[in-house]
Amino acid sequence: MIPGRETLEETVTDVLTSFEKTYHIIVWNDEVNTFEWVIETLIEVCGHTEEQAEQCAMLIHTRGKYAVKNGSYEDLKPQCDAITDRGIGATIEEMA
Repeated sequence: MIPGRETLEETVTDVLTSFEKTYHIIVWNDEVNTFEWVIETLIEVCGHTEEQAEQCAMLIHTRGKYAVKNGSYEDLKPQCDAITDRGIGATIEEMA
Protein backbone atom coordinates (compact mmCIF):
# COMPACT_ATOMS: atom_id res chain seq x y z
CA MET A 1 0.00 0.00 0.00
CA ILE A 2 1.24 3.45 -0.89
CA PRO A 3 1.39 5.82 2.09
CA GLY A 4 -1.23 8.56 1.85
CA ARG A 5 -3.13 6.85 -0.97
CA GLU A 6 -6.29 6.29 1.09
CA THR A 7 -6.42 9.96 1.97
CA LEU A 8 -5.94 10.96 -1.68
CA GLU A 9 -8.69 8.58 -2.83
CA GLU A 10 -11.05 9.87 -0.14
CA THR A 11 -10.33 13.46 -1.21
CA VAL A 12 -10.97 12.68 -4.89
CA THR A 13 -14.20 10.89 -3.96
CA ASP A 14 -15.30 13.86 -1.83
CA VAL A 15 -14.58 16.32 -4.64
CA LEU A 16 -16.39 14.22 -7.24
CA THR A 17 -19.37 13.80 -4.93
CA SER A 18 -19.61 17.54 -4.38
CA PHE A 19 -20.00 18.03 -8.16
CA GLU A 20 -22.75 15.45 -8.64
CA LYS A 21 -25.96 16.95 -9.93
CA THR A 22 -28.84 17.34 -7.50
CA TYR A 23 -32.47 17.09 -8.55
CA HIS A 24 -35.93 17.94 -7.18
CA ILE A 25 -39.18 16.08 -7.39
CA ILE A 26 -41.68 18.75 -8.41
CA VAL A 27 -45.33 18.00 -7.59
CA TRP A 28 -47.86 19.93 -9.66
CA ASN A 29 -51.20 21.29 -8.50
CA ASP A 30 -54.35 19.97 -10.14
CA GLU A 31 -58.09 20.11 -9.61
CA VAL A 32 -58.45 16.33 -9.23
CA ASN A 33 -56.45 15.11 -6.23
CA THR A 34 -57.48 15.97 -2.69
CA PHE A 35 -55.20 17.44 -0.04
CA GLU A 36 -55.59 14.22 1.92
CA TRP A 37 -54.43 12.07 -1.01
CA VAL A 38 -51.39 14.28 -1.69
CA ILE A 39 -50.50 14.33 2.02
CA GLU A 40 -50.85 10.55 2.31
CA THR A 41 -48.69 10.09 -0.81
CA LEU A 42 -45.93 12.37 0.44
CA ILE A 43 -45.85 10.54 3.78
CA GLU A 44 -45.80 7.06 2.24
CA VAL A 45 -43.60 7.69 -0.80
CA CYS A 46 -41.24 10.47 0.29
CA GLY A 47 -41.06 9.70 4.01
CA HIS A 48 -42.37 13.12 5.04
CA THR A 49 -43.82 13.71 8.47
CA GLU A 50 -47.49 14.65 8.53
CA GLU A 51 -46.58 18.28 9.19
CA GLN A 52 -44.08 18.36 6.27
CA ALA A 53 -46.60 16.77 3.94
CA GLU A 54 -49.33 19.24 4.94
CA GLN A 55 -46.99 22.20 4.36
CA CYS A 56 -45.94 20.84 0.97
CA ALA A 57 -49.58 20.28 -0.04
CA MET A 58 -50.44 23.86 0.85
CA LEU A 59 -47.46 25.21 -1.12
CA ILE A 60 -48.37 23.03 -4.11
CA HIS A 61 -51.90 24.43 -3.96
CA THR A 62 -50.92 28.08 -3.61
CA ARG A 63 -47.87 28.17 -5.92
CA GLY A 64 -49.03 25.67 -8.53
CA LYS A 65 -46.03 23.42 -7.95
CA TYR A 66 -43.47 22.69 -5.25
CA ALA A 67 -40.19 20.80 -4.88
CA VAL A 68 -41.07 18.12 -2.32
CA LYS A 69 -37.80 16.19 -2.29
CA ASN A 70 -34.15 16.71 -3.29
CA GLY A 71 -31.50 14.15 -4.13
CA SER A 72 -29.80 12.21 -6.87
CA TYR A 73 -31.74 11.27 -9.97
CA GLU A 74 -31.30 7.58 -9.16
CA ASP A 75 -32.83 8.02 -5.69
CA LEU A 76 -35.70 10.25 -6.84
CA LYS A 77 -36.79 8.36 -9.98
CA PRO A 78 -38.60 5.50 -8.16
CA GLN A 79 -40.28 7.99 -5.82
CA CYS A 80 -41.42 10.19 -8.69
CA ASP A 81 -42.79 7.13 -10.48
CA ALA A 82 -44.67 6.08 -7.34
CA ILE A 83 -46.22 9.55 -7.07
CA THR A 84 -47.34 9.58 -10.70
CA ASP A 85 -48.64 6.00 -10.35
CA ARG A 86 -51.05 7.45 -7.78
CA GLY A 87 -52.39 9.93 -10.33
CA ILE A 88 -50.50 12.95 -9.03
CA GLY A 89 -48.50 15.06 -11.49
CA ALA A 90 -44.80 15.00 -10.69
CA THR A 91 -41.57 15.59 -12.57
CA ILE A 92 -37.86 15.51 -11.81
CA GLU A 93 -35.91 18.68 -12.49
CA GLU A 94 -32.26 19.53 -12.06
CA MET A 95 -31.57 22.07 -9.33
CA ALA A 96 -30.24 25.38 -10.61
